[in-house]
This record gives sequence, C-alpha cells and structure tokens, in this order.
Amino acid sequence: MLKWVIAAIIIIPAIEIWGIIQMSQLIGGWATFGLILLTGFAGANAARVEGRKALIDVQKQLQQGQPPGHAMLNGLCILIGGLLLLAPGFFTDIIGLTLLLPITRPLYRLVILRWLEKKLRNGTFMIKR
Repeated sequence: MLKWVIAAIIIIPAIEIWGIIQMSQLIGGWATFGLILLTGFAGANAARVEGRKALIDVQKQLQQGQPPGHAMLNGLCILIGGLLLLAPGFFTDIIGLTLLLPITRPLYRLVILRWLEKKLRNGTFMIKR
C-alpha cells in the first residue's frame, strides 16, 4: 500500500504539470491560469451544494432509523471530488467532476463499496480508536 501512495505522490503531480504545460501551449498561460482558478472555484461551489444534499440524505435516513450507507458513500465521493477539484491540474479536475456529478457518482460508489467489502471479508480493514 505504501508503494502505491509514494507512486501516486510522484506520478500524479508530474502528469498534472505536463497537462498544465500542454494546455498553456494550446490556449496561453493566462487563459490556463484562469481556467485553473475557475475549476477551483466551481469545484468548491459544486462540492458545497452536493455536500449539503448528501448531508440531508444522511439525516433523513438516520431519522427513519435506516443505516445511511449509500448516503455516506455519496458524501465520501463528494468530499474526494471537491478536494480533487481544488487541486491545480486538469486530470484531477476531470476525476473530481465525475465524482461530483450525480450521474457518474454511483460508479465510484460501487468501486468503494466493493473495496470496503473485500477489506472487511479479509479482515484487513480496521478502525482504530
């Protein structure tokens, strides 16, 4: 797991820098800078709106005495998507946007759910206090 984290810390910024350079050559430096700022602000706003919806869903399910599983996974997807949109770069923005869109979020939710189930079955998922 540590190897994957280290690889991601090295590879993702390199890809983002490459993408920013390519975009600045295509549309210009100031336009690229403006686009990065625009996606950051738009991402923060979209995460706020979608996050409120997810919080309301969690509260509704808890009030009805239901476990808020899918609503919690939606909230996790929204949190990750918002963080990715705040990071400068276009590739993380694409992934972050798809995490925020209600139409594509179920795909990510399914992947996270399968990963959690696998970890729970193997006994490798632990919550420490």
